[in-house]
Amino acid sequence: MSEYICPNCKKPIYDPDALLCHFCGGSLGRAGKGFISRVRYANQKVVWFFLVFVVLLAFVLLFVR
Repeated sequence: MSEYICPNCKKPIYDPDALLCHFCGGSLGRAGKGFISRVRYANQKVVWFFLVFVVLLAFVLLFVR
């Protein structure tokens, strides 16, 4: 069982899935660890650029075949 220390109140949190501290309600800062959460909380222009790039790449690969 892993222990995580709250950066706000410095109390230990034993729940590995917790995003908020059980004692003070402060954020544990775990939202930006993976790729999906980075995309979800990223700037919307970056997300739209990535989606347009993927669609254009798909069309190019479709016509090249």
